[in-house]
Amino acid sequence: MEDSAIVALYWARDEQALTESAAKFGAYCRKIALNLLGDLSDAEEVENDTWMAAWNSMPENRPARLAPYLGRITRNLALDRRDKGMAQKRGGGQAELLLEELEGCLAGPERVEHAVDAAETARMISAFLRRQPEPARGIFIRRYWYCDSMADIGARYAMPEGRVRVILHRTRSRLKKELTAQGVNV
Repeated sequence: MEDSAIVALYWARDEQALTESAAKFGAYCRKIALNLLGDLSDAEEVENDTWMAAWNSMPENRPARLAPYLGRITRNLALDRRDKGMAQKRGGGQAELLLEELEGCLAGPERVEHAVDAAETARMISAFLRRQPEPARGIFIRRYWYCDSMADIGARYAMPEGRVRVILHRTRSRLKKELTAQGVNV
């Protein structure tokens, strides 16, 4: 079923929208949650919470592309769940590791009020990523948006983990250089 048809079901408050969403995007959302939480049962709960959150948010929103919309909801729900302590004991701190890797590219909390506001910084990062060649852009997004492991990224792009690390390091360095040049304190 097309995204627009599923959105129309949400707007019509037809419960079939939930079934269609789960059929089309269930594995996608579950993978995002699993990468962040490290526990299949927690990931499945977040997946189910995603459908409810989409149901509740659709009257105000009409997304053109459902995958990124549902992916963002899933990611936010999984991060909230992780922040409540469940992921720390089950997931091994995967998200903390990712944030540590990006630490040198982003403003620290004590400097946020002096940096460009968060929306502007996000726009700069998006513009930076659009200018990056493949596979650097895809690898960066797989690592820091989808929270894929180095091994998963290497398998996806048919390259050794060491090469993935090098590409991520170089991309982070270019990002830091560009943000610094645009006046963001990193």
